[in-house]
Amino acid sequence: MLTEQTVLLAGPGGRRVGLMFAAGTALVLVVLVDAILVVGRSLSLPQAPHLDASLDLSIGGLLLLLAGVLHLWRRPNHDTDRRLHQRMSLPAAFAFGIFSMATNVTTLALVVPAAKEIASSHLAIWESLLAAALLVVAASLPAWGPVALEATAPQAAGRLLERLETLIQRHGRLLVVLLIAGAGVFLVVRGLVRLLGL
Repeated sequence: MLTEQTVLLAGPGGRRVGLMFAAGTALVLVVLVDAILVVGRSLSLPQAPHLDASLDLSIGGLLLLLAGVLHLWRRPNHDTDRRLHQRMSLPAAFAFGIFSMATNVTTLALVVPAAKEIASSHLAIWESLLAAALLVVAASLPAWGPVALEATAPQAAGRLLERLETLIQRHGRLLVVLLIAGAGVFLVVRGLVRLLGL
């Protein structure tokens, strides 16, 4: 998403287009996190140590599997930059943001366990809503961060975003695999600790 947003900001009407893209990505996260909170509160997500540990093991195992697939999968190189540099309408940018987040398996794979933790915690409703809002803001940072940076310091933002884009193109896959694998290992270890009562 960071690469897509950088390219959008560099195109015609970049700031407005980038803002709509960020709004689209945030909308997907808001709907997903809210759905998990509502379902979690109405169904009472597992509180018993055995059930909660099993859920942690399941989600952690899926994250480790996803990390392995992402590590082995080689996506063909498409000319995304050229297509994104063409003039994009504001509704199209909003729809593109929705599509980008809805198909962003790596971000969603990390958001779902975090939202499950919020839903199964003993927080007050306002605390759960605050935690959910912080989760949405953090998960959509690659979409809204460049827009905010470009609005406050355009020249510095341009240089920083170019460096970030280069870093992502060179090491982005490795960083994503390590992040997802780390979350998976954490959940598996925590599930085992809870299951074995250590």
